Amino acid sequence: MGKRHEEPAKESAAAFNAPFAKLAGQRDSLPRASAIPGDKPKAPTPPRTPSKPVVVRYERKGHGGKEMTRLERLELGTAELAKWLKEAKQALGCGGVVDGSDILLQGDQRERAAAWLAKRNIRTTIS
Repeated sequence: MGKRHEEPAKESAAAFNAPFAKLAGQRDSLPRASAIPGDKPKAPTPPRTPSKPVVVRYERKGHGGKEMTRLERLELGTAELAKWLKEAKQALGCGGVVDGSDILLQGDQRERAAAWLAKRNIRTTIS
């Protein structure tokens, strides 16, 4: 039937099955990641700690009669607040939400939240 049913050449079949085979021989001549000019390894950023003591406050008014614990003066960004909220909820076994620049935890968690913050080397004021 002609060329239509012939098998492809061995070179093209090998190249198709191993697309990076030709590049493997050039691997040693490529620059290393650390040798790229202007590329500096990034050091992990240390966790930010607030300059002022964090205020741990008990609230009931404005929450439909429910008890809430507010963590104020955290001085954290939006992403960091969400991360801290998740860790606080897991550590304290309660629900919570980010409210502006504060964290609200369900229930009276003043003592437990202060102890959790103390483990993170953060000064607290309970009110």
